[in-house]
This record gives sequence, structure tokens and C-alpha cells, in this order.
Amino acid sequence: MKRILCVSDHIDPLVYSSRVKDRFGDVDLVISCGDLPMEYLGFIASSLNKPVAFVFGNHNLEKMHLFRRGMHPEHLEQRTLRHGLSEHHFGSTYVGWKSRKISDLLIAGLGGSMRYNTGDNQFTEGQMRRRIYRLLPRLLYNRLRHGRYLDILVTHAPPRGIHDRTDPCHLGFRCFIWFMKVFQPRYLLHGHIHLYDQNAPRVTRYMNTDVINVYDHYLLEMDDQQ
Repeated sequence: MKRILCVSDHIDPLVYSSRVKDRFGDVDLVISCGDLPMEYLGFIASSLNKPVAFVFGNHNLEKMHLFRRGMHPEHLEQRTLRHGLSEHHFGSTYVGWKSRKISDLLIAGLGGSMRYNTGDNQFTEGQMRRRIYRLLPRLLYNRLRHGRYLDILVTHAPPRGIHDRTDPCHLGFRCFIWFMKVFQPRYLLHGHIHLYDQNAPRVTRYMNTDVINVYDHYLLEMDDQQ
């Protein structure tokens, strides 16, 4: 059994607290689905001393340039120190647009939201689909090496028709539905959709994938069955 603390969109006082280790010290991993300050992730990483994996959303993008695709880890560390930021890029691993093995789990990330204005980290349906295609070689490698494509897909936006809304900003991506059909991750974790109604659905099963809105924070207990 793995316990995963998932966070997104809102700085939760239950997490951002001197008692965070008492509440969540037994988790194996932390996953952020975006729209959180990097300093918040740094606090979680240093307080719990556990791996933190994250994607960016469509807000709180001030540090996104430090994690742009293709930056060598040594250059990233030098740039991080030059800007006076904490070492090891906030103690967190950026999984946007890539697949990584973290805590024995195969995790991939697809951050950002549907394009609704000229802001950063917003994508059309076609742009997001092309980013999925870039993951294909690694997903196929995962299948050959580990017997499965993926355990967890981390997104910011939800899939189209599951937990999303009708306004342009909060529409989900249709290609996430295709992704779940083809690659069958055990979980798709997303944020972006704020939950103010306790009766609003948080977990929805789609084929072989549990789609979970982790807004604020969510504790995922994941059994070891492959």
C-alpha cells in the first residue's frame, strides 16, 4: 500500500502547518496538480522529506521558466542558486511532458489548461494531443520494461466530460479520454476545478482509470496490485 498526498490550486492550512508531519508524515509521495507556488511545494518537500512530483497549471507560473524543457539539471541548479531560490529546485521533480519512475511508480505529467486567452501554459486540443504523442516512446518503453504503460497521469485540467465545466477556461481535454482508453493508467489526478460543494463528485471511474479531482488536498491510498 502506498499513501500519496495530492495537492492542487489552494494552499491548505492543514498542509501548510507546523503539524504537517504529524498529519502526513507517513505518506510515500506527494503529487501536485498545479496552480500552487513553488515555495509551497518546497515547504512540503522539506517538512515531509518525501519525493514531490508536480506539473504547472495556468496560474502561479513565475518559476516555470526554470523548468523549461531541455534545461540540463546542472544548469537548472546554477540558475536556481543564482536567483536565490532553494537548492534542488524546491525539492520537487517536474514531470510535465515526460514520464518518470518515482517511488516505484510510473508517473507522467500533462500540465496547463484549455486555451481561453493569451496567457501562458494554455493549449488547444491539438496542441495537447501533440504533447501526448511526444510521450509515446517512453510509454512504449514502460510497457516493454515494466509490463504497463503508466500508473498515474498527473494533469491540471480534467478530461472532457469528467469533472469539467462549460466555460472556456474549465473545459477538459478530449485527448485525455483517448489517453485513458489506450494507456489505461490506474489514476488520472487533476486539479483546476475548485470544489466548494461537498456533494460534488471527486472520484469518477472511467474504464480502468480512477479520475480524481485533488483540489485543496486529497490522500490517495494505492494498493500494490499492478
